[in-house]
Parts: sequence; structure tokens; C-alpha cells
Amino acid sequence: MNLYLTLLHYPVYNKNKEIIVTSIVTHDIHDISRASVTYGVRAFYLVQPFEGERAIAERIVRFWKTSGKDYNSNRLEAVSTLSIKESFEQVIDEITFKNGAAPIIIGTSAQEKDTDKIDFMSAASLLVHGKTVLLVFGTGWGIADVALEKINYFLPPICGIGEFNHLSVRSAVAIVLDRIINNYKELMSLHT
Repeated sequence: MNLYLTLLHYPVYNKNKEIIVTSIVTHDIHDISRASVTYGVRAFYLVQPFEGERAIAERIVRFWKTSGKDYNSNRLEAVSTLSIKESFEQVIDEITFKNGAAPIIIGTSAQEKDTDKIDFMSAASLLVHGKTVLLVFGTGWGIADVALEKINYFLPPICGIGEFNHLSVRSAVAIVLDRIINNYKELMSLHT
């Protein structure tokens, strides 16, 4: 299954719709890495243009590869999927190089998008048919328009019962992966 995931810290918006760089949250690294391994993601890309911020993520990975592996080997397995990149373009280029073709890029958002939409079953169907898929998650107040131009489709927002709709990105990743992979498993069972 050629499923990839990226978390963008740039280019994203702040609440004033200005393009900014957000800071790395260590819980995101741990939790998204664990969800990635659980759901069969081939690589989890963390996009952060600031060298000092990338160094934080690199230190975490280094810890789990050295002294931390004796403390909790599961974390080492989880962060093995993590790749830290300076730009979204580097992520797309690396996936394209690895697979010989550009990925189908599927974005996520807490708001409904006016662009091409795809549902969770159709996203799973792409994977069943051998397509390479890159799921894109934003931080801050959402993915900036400059990055939206690279996205082929958008999944529907995750909606609860009430008006409040501001999940942590860790929660959103887990829910989206669960929905896609459960549909993938259902489709695969029909093919066997």
C-alpha cells in the first residue's frame, strides 16, 4: 500500500490569514508516528523550514534510536517512519522519485473546500488500485493557498455533533487514517 502522510508547518495561515511557520509540537511527532505505523503509512513527513525547529524533531528521533530504544522499543519503531523535510516540494519530489510517478495528493481541512472532493471510500479505492497517495495535514489555521494548488482532492471535514470543530491535528490524523484504512480493508476483502 503506497500511503504517505505529511504534516505542514509551512505554508500555513494564522488566524489573520497571514502565511506563517508554526512550531513543532513534540506530541504530534510521537502520536502521528504511532498512528502512521499502526495504519501502514510508508513515511510520515514533517515539513518545517526552520533549521532550529527541524533540529528538535531530529533530536527526538536520535533519542529513540539510541538510549530511548532500551526504554521503549515501540517508540523506535514508530519514529522509523518519520522523515523531516524543509519544504512540501521536497516531500512530493521524494515520493515521486521512490514510486516513479507523482502521488495523488489529498488534503484535509476543518472547513469544507470548494475544490475537487473525494470521500474516504474513494481514497481507499485509490490505494486498492495501487495508486500512490499523499495525505496532507496542516497546522495553525489551515493550509495556505500556495500549497492548496498542489492538492488534487480534499476529504470532507471531520464533524462532530455541535458547532465546535477544532480537533488537534493528532486526533484528525488518527480519525482520517482509521476511516481510510477501514474502507481499504473492506474493499480488499471483496477482492479476495
